[in-house]
Amino acid sequence: MQPIPDQTSNTSSNSEANPNVNKKSDAWQKAQNLTDQLKQAVGKGMIGQTDIIEQVCVCLIAGGHVLIEGLPGLGKTLMVKAFAKAIGGTYHRVQFTPDLMPADITGHTLYDMQTGNWKVRRGPVFCNLLLADEINRASAKTQSALLEVMQEHQVTIEGKTYELKAPFITIATQNPLEQEGTYPLPEAQLDRFLFNVLIDYPNFADEANMVKTVLGGHVGATLNLDAVPQVMSPATLIKLQNMTAEVALDDRIIEYALQIVRLTRESPSIQSGAGPRGGIAILRASRAYALMQGRGYVIPDDVVKMAVPVLRHRLTLGADQQIDGIRPDQVINQIVASVPAPRQ
Repeated sequence: MQPIPDQTSNTSSNSEANPNVNKKSDAWQKAQNLTDQLKQAVGKGMIGQTDIIEQVCVCLIAGGHVLIEGLPGLGKTLMVKAFAKAIGGTYHRVQFTPDLMPADITGHTLYDMQTGNWKVRRGPVFCNLLLADEINRASAKTQSALLEVMQEHQVTIEGKTYELKAPFITIATQNPLEQEGTYPLPEAQLDRFLFNVLIDYPNFADEANMVKTVLGGHVGATLNLDAVPQVMSPATLIKLQNMTAEVALDDRIIEYALQIVRLTRESPSIQSGAGPRGGIAILRASRAYALMQGRGYVIPDDVVKMAVPVLRHRLTLGADQQIDGIRPDQVINQIVASVPAPRQ
């Protein structure tokens, strides 16, 4: 695919006459350098899984939440801790269990016997990075406690609303639904995750390197995060998020993304397709990915790369496809391939 260079077609000719063009190019380059440093820093704590690290980084830059799905022991929790250390943000972990209550997540009021007043005890959601570990092991009632905080970045406790400080990102992990004791997430909550990331076993070389690192003079069985440096502050992450709003979106790119989303509602292989939030999510993620590449504009390849992680949790395959073992990724890739990419 060829990029749509409308946004930059006059850059070279106007750079000498307009110094702001060069300043903008420098800003895109600095943003790329920062995101590269972030990925490298997390990679020092988590061996392998470079594609997963990049996808989570896209969600951070886009200001979106991410749902990571995979078997236990693949480093999901470790990666979240590494990201929290790399951005220097506050980090809380909630282990979702069947007996977990909504107030355990958002917070609650309690009576102070000494002062005779009611106090608000804020829950673990008041942080920059919230790890909702094994989110599908809790009941739907407890899972829904995250709906308001994920969408509005606020929490209501006893009728009073409390704003969360930016940046706030929820990184949830879940085990495959085939495992015993898991519950499907409500569709309304699934739609609030920007990405659904599938994490698989590492390749042989990465796994061998991980084993050597874990057993190299250590008694425990976990990777050490001391090697992960802080490469930015939460304020810098907010600046990067704000920069994504300046990444140009050509009308043809918007139409291209919407055509893909709308075809998920018409495909005979799909029982229910993606809603309007799906198109918004693809373009949000494409902007963030373009920024990470040092570009101030989105190209069709960005949309193609973002389509699968954005859409795989927003559609339901038909019964025949599920029986045949067809995965959502296969259907999405077929739809993307059927839509002509815009060209100049």
